Amino acid sequence: MPQEIKTIELPIKLGVIKLGSVNCYLVKNGTDYILIDTGPSNKRFDIEKELEGAGCTPENLNLIILTHGDFDHTGNADYLREKFDAKIAMHYGDLEMVRHGDMFWNRKGHFIIKMIAPILFGFGKSERFRPDLHIDNEHSFSEYGFNAKVIYLPGHSKGSIGILTDDGDLFCGDLLTNNKKPTLNSIIDDKAEAEGSVEKLKNLKLKTVYPGHGKQFSMDEMAENREK
Repeated sequence: MPQEIKTIELPIKLGVIKLGSVNCYLVKNGTDYILIDTGPSNKRFDIEKELEGAGCTPENLNLIILTHGDFDHTGNADYLREKFDAKIAMHYGDLEMVRHGDMFWNRKGHFIIKMIAPILFGFGKSERFRPDLHIDNEHSFSEYGFNAKVIYLPGHSKGSIGILTDDGDLFCGDLLTNNKKPTLNSIIDDKAEAEGSVEKLKNLKLKTVYPGHGKQFSMDEMAENREK
């Protein structure tokens, strides 16, 4: 049975000013679900409503996978773990971010972004947590009914990962974005590592890329854009 992918797009706002949006992905396999990223905590009602509307329960939400430690991707992880009794999996490279509520714990950072991030994403003490599973490159999710594995993709952060399904779909986190066109994320911690991660993707047979921000795209579209 093919896996169904539902995109949950949550707005990122400062007051009434919309600053963009972030994607969470709900993957359905039969009657079971996997959630990839959880959105900012100030959009908790929105994602909870989306999950319940899709049919998620404590019996069938098998796992929450985090592509990296940023507030807009991890803000509801602990809350949803408690509500749906689902384990949280993430790479150990970003562990200290979520333990301390500091997305710049182990990375360089723009001063202004560092100042406003907690205001935008509401990542306080109640949103800090420890994941249940530390996952690394090639880790398989087959025991959770998810035909996919981890692809380690550092660059945006030290613990950034992608999730590659057997069907060739890639959830790339914030390595790549597609708000106007497919491109490397403008916020990069290590440019050399990010470029290395993009090169790694070129050697994979990818069908569709699902970014943390923007619309899905193909790697052919990405290549065409980089050549211009």
